[in-house]
Amino acid sequence: MHILVLEDDIPLGHAIEQALSRQAYTVTWLREGSAGLHAIRDRSADLVLLDLGLPGKDGMELIKSARRADIKTPILVMTARDAVAARIQGLDAGADDYLVKPFHLDELIARIRSLARRAHGLAANRIEVGALAMDLSHGEVIHRGKPVELSRREFALLQSLMEQAGRIVRRESLEHSIYGLDPVISSSALEVLVHHLRRKLGFDAIRTVRGFGYMLPRAPD
Repeated sequence: MHILVLEDDIPLGHAIEQALSRQAYTVTWLREGSAGLHAIRDRSADLVLLDLGLPGKDGMELIKSARRADIKTPILVMTARDAVAARIQGLDAGADDYLVKPFHLDELIARIRSLARRAHGLAANRIEVGALAMDLSHGEVIHRGKPVELSRREFALLQSLMEQAGRIVRRESLEHSIYGLDPVISSSALEVLVHHLRRKLGFDAIRTVRGFGYMLPRAPD
């Protein structure tokens, strides 16, 4: 899952980046509003954490611009503006959630999980597909009743496939979720990651759809 963090406070942004990386999220951290709007319009992020007080372009205008462009990416606002009127304004502009600073990082992560569940129509922090089960709260994967050790990127790839089980997930979408805006990846990086995941789950667990991407069958053998 690729999270775009738009926050100009360096200590807070660094703390958020570190906390999310430990949870196996891919993080792109930007500190300026205009760059943030460009990144949102790129549609590579699965979720946006947005500080309203960004230099260059106000966060509220970023929300409005994104929604006018029919960008449905969930947006969680992080701000010191704690007045009820400010929260109402943000939510009415198109934000999906609102967190007042200062906040605990554990609460931020819980809200991210909640937004991700809503985006994928899940009722709990657990995804089950056939013999596979993923616990998003603890970062654990169980396959045929046994725990599977995965790297951060393997976990991110499997999560993307499990959330859309039974459907083809395009290569570009997977690369965005796993690598974010990082341009320094080889053309074969995704194939290598899929190969490693197949070695741990079985070589028939993930299907390649030539010219499109990959698919995790809804009821794999």
